[in-house]
Amino acid sequence: MESIQAIKQRFEIIGNDVKLNRALEKAMQVAPTDISVLVTGESGVGKESIPKIIHSLSHRKHAKYIAVNCGAIPEGTIDSELFGHEKGAFTGATQTRSGYFEVADGGTIFLDEVGELPLTTQVRLLRVLENGEFLKVGSSQVQKTNVRIVAATNINMAEAISKGKFREDLYYRLSTVEINIPPLRQRQGDIHLLFRKFASDFAQKYKMPTIRLEDDAVQLLLKYRWPGNIRQLRNVAEQISVLEESREISLSCLNSYLPNAGDSNLPAVVGTKSKESDFSNEREILYKVLFDMKGDLNDLKKLTLELLKENDSDKVQEENRNLIRKIYGDTEEAIEEESTALEVLPSAPLRRERPAEPGPEDKYHFAEEIEEEETLSLQEKEIELIKKSLERNRGKRKAAASELGISERTLYRKIKQYDL
Repeated sequence: MESIQAIKQRFEIIGNDVKLNRALEKAMQVAPTDISVLVTGESGVGKESIPKIIHSLSHRKHAKYIAVNCGAIPEGTIDSELFGHEKGAFTGATQTRSGYFEVADGGTIFLDEVGELPLTTQVRLLRVLENGEFLKVGSSQVQKTNVRIVAATNINMAEAISKGKFREDLYYRLSTVEINIPPLRQRQGDIHLLFRKFASDFAQKYKMPTIRLEDDAVQLLLKYRWPGNIRQLRNVAEQISVLEESREISLSCLNSYLPNAGDSNLPAVVGTKSKESDFSNEREILYKVLFDMKGDLNDLKKLTLELLKENDSDKVQEENRNLIRKIYGDTEEAIEEESTALEVLPSAPLRRERPAEPGPEDKYHFAEEIEEEETLSLQEKEIELIKKSLERNRGKRKAAASELGISERTLYRKIKQYDL
């Protein structure tokens, strides 16, 4: 068996990355067998080299090798391209045609961008992988073929399967052995080496001196993310070789050929989750205001009940200091306000007492007179709550908004709405 270095020289593969060497080792090990292979990796990493290596090192190397770009063939004709068709099978089928699987019998077929295959074609391909049988379009006669299939894709197959765009059983048939080619950004030690190789090739091709990068330009070359991988690097080397008069390439010159070079290595911003306190509509704001008011009213009821029982404001104030601070705030003005509030609270029961001796004109003297509780509308309660918060936080709308549990913009809109 040939060494990895010999394979690299034979197929013009540049680089010494560990992951790249591992991919080449797997290709060399699986080549003598007839196992189906799936090559994965981003677009432009050089996946087409692996099927060539596998075919050249297999016992099929003297038979045909056909590479098919599944993404470039229209859906209506791909079955005919792969499996052939009979004369008259469809409009324009003026004669019988042999498909790739029939022509490559005994050889190897490389299905590039296999993830783009239509579902109907995937069913036909699955049958070929299972028992080597296929039907021409428009024919009822089963034909046999003996081909080895090597497929490649740059899409996430697990995601394609979950979305129903690719058959799971076909994926497992194709990926008996999976070989992954690392992206160029994970092969930093190979980037400058590849650039120099491309620069040398284009210098010979266009008969001009070879370009050379300055040190700071080399650092930019290594830090750039290279979304187009080796294909993009090759194109950049060719553009610079042809367009630049100077053969010494500076940082600014290289930067002009790299799109988004300034932020190419920065992490992408993922969608942030909204905060729980970030209300999306008016209804939720009003609900929060009502719940906060209910809590404050309950606290006030508790405090008032304590005061009525003890009839000693100083004692009640000392024992319930935390509760008072919760209601009125922590500032000195708030503390003075709370003291004043406790002083003016009535020491007598809230319920009016029955007259001692009702007059003769009162026919319902036995009935207890009850003070009717004044009710406030939702809007009035909200206005009152906003006013109190603004008074406690004079000149500090942000603090008032935080106390109310709403945004400062919402508070500003409420102030304008109610002319506060």
